[in-house]
Amino acid sequence: MIRCINWLEKHQKGRIVVDGIELTDDHKKVDAVRKEVGMVFQHFNLFPHLTVMENCTLAPMWVRKIDRKKAEEIAGRFLEKVKIADQAHKYRGQLSGGQQQRVAIARALCTKPKVLLFDEPTSALDPEMVREVLDTMVRLAEDGMTMLCVTHEMGFARQVADRVIFMDRGEIIEENAPAEFFSNPQHQRTKAFLSQIIH
Repeated sequence: MIRCINWLEKHQKGRIVVDGIELTDDHKKVDAVRKEVGMVFQHFNLFPHLTVMENCTLAPMWVRKIDRKKAEEIAGRFLEKVKIADQAHKYRGQLSGGQQQRVAIARALCTKPKVLLFDEPTSALDPEMVREVLDTMVRLAEDGMTMLCVTHEMGFARQVADRVIFMDRGEIIEENAPAEFFSNPQHQRTKAFLSQIIH
């Protein structure tokens, strides 16, 4: 679903409307949505030949047409926000998985999106790295960032989400407020899922 929201994949049926713009084959509409939607991938997708700072300034300079000095200022602020500013001049290979994912979050924030999409942001991490990424996302939620997060981290979903949507085979099975979703699931498929992961 999140890959459809920024048109990395086309949806087969239904409508996707982002901030009043319906996604269709119209490239101007796709570009307009992509300017306002940041994406954090499962496997970080940092450019290995660029430093952390260069990874973060690339999109603002190309997409927002911001000059290098201003882009570096913005990147510095967001690297500070995700608590990794001291790694600005390192390359991907010099960072841990948790650090790389926090750089990926900072990079997505540098274009000042209205919405951030997260594709299983902790699944490629060692267990001890998961907490630092989730803490970063909790801080973003507290700051009011709109996030759509695909995750199997149910504790995180319960803590941060305003709304939980459970999907199976490309369809929405159930959606509810977190307290109600976890304490009183309605659909049998949801009940089966929660019984497997919550002990």
